[in-house]
Amino acid sequence: MSDSKLPSRIDRLIGQRLRWRRKELRLTQEQLGETLGLTFQQVQKYEKGVNRISAGRLYEISSVLDIPVLYFYEGAEEYLSLPAPGLAEDPEAAPLPEMDQEAMELISAFQKIDDEGLRKSLLATIKAAGAARRNGDDS
Repeated sequence: MSDSKLPSRIDRLIGQRLRWRRKELRLTQEQLGETLGLTFQQVQKYEKGVNRISAGRLYEISSVLDIPVLYFYEGAEEYLSLPAPGLAEDPEAAPLPEMDQEAMELISAFQKIDDEGLRKSLLATIKAAGAARRNGDDS
């Protein structure tokens, strides 16, 4: 199906980023919905990528969550370059990683680092540690 009104992988990524930021701020779906004039069910649909978020609504959400609109697209190139295990319209097709509180804290702390060189260095270190772990090198 190529109906442009159906949610795509990028819609799911934006929804996941919305969920991460909401949880980082320790807001419930109900609280965010009230602030935006939405029901918690609509926030839930946005987070799952079932419903698309319009450009105007995304701008409003970014303002409420005190983040730039570009936050929602961080990591998009990498995510979209991965092969999709199913149809883009299938909400369960391309699972996104779940975030526990520790991962949320790591992301929050990382985003506060202004020095781009330091951020790149830390990211490279974390990626190397993850790759070493996957390859069975626990040292």
